Amino acid sequence: MSRAHPIVAVTGASGAGTTSVQETFKFICAESKFQAVFIEGDSFHRYEREEMRKLIDAWERTAGRTISHFGPEANLLDELGALFNQYGETGTGRARQYIHNENSARAHGQKVGTFTEWSDIVPDSDLLIYEGLHGGIVTDTINISQHVDLLIGITPTINLEWIQKLYRDQKDRGHSIDDVTQTILRRMPDYIEHIVPQYSRTHINFQRVPTVDTSNPFSNTGIPSQSESLIVIRFNAPNQQEINDIINAVGGSFQSKEDCIVVPGQTYEQTLKFILKPRVEKLVMNGRQERSHQ
Repeated sequence: MSRAHPIVAVTGASGAGTTSVQETFKFICAESKFQAVFIEGDSFHRYEREEMRKLIDAWERTAGRTISHFGPEANLLDELGALFNQYGETGTGRARQYIHNENSARAHGQKVGTFTEWSDIVPDSDLLIYEGLHGGIVTDTINISQHVDLLIGITPTINLEWIQKLYRDQKDRGHSIDDVTQTILRRMPDYIEHIVPQYSRTHINFQRVPTVDTSNPFSNTGIPSQSESLIVIRFNAPNQQEINDIINAVGGSFQSKEDCIVVPGQTYEQTLKFILKPRVEKLVMNGRQERSHQ
């Protein structure tokens, strides 16, 4: 961790909703005029899309198990750790982008599923904000979480997570329901081993719980709306005064355990800003003060 060059990480599985939380951080930084470097976890995948597809088939034939983006084999975790370490020490580092869609492909003159070249990140930033699969991962050889000053977990109930992934991958990426289902099945061992443990290392977890029936996530009934959900928020170091302030500020919220509160789904954005903004402000102010003394 670094007081001078703080790092925030939003971690969660594909389809969990990490991107919408990233948008909240962008809003906070724009409103407060903070200069942030935003890093997508997908840019640290090891293989381009077509290469990954071939490797999946090869691993299933020869290794007796599969490979997935949830696991370390398919990612450049050493490079991610090096970026976090370098940024924490100097506020510098190198990153690249993953080309997700046709609009991005046209903008960069590349094919969908490829990477841009590595380049230096924007200098003189106030903080780095990562969003992806591995913001809190720890393996036998790498510890990403040790570099993170504020680690946020986004973890809807598993059926809702699948519903959101099914919807996104069909609508935005053109995949069939069978393709997405096979991806979910293939990733399950890595999900259990490498994604789930991160939620015990987070500073705050936001878990969306539907209040409507999601028993069959593959029935294509649509994503429950915010008004059809509750948000369970868990703090690793609960502050009762903060919890009381949230309950007073957010209508319909209540404390369910000493470290947990529950808020209505339609207040999610309001609650995110209420909880995250003062933490970001504190990190940035401490960082600026620390850099001024260097």
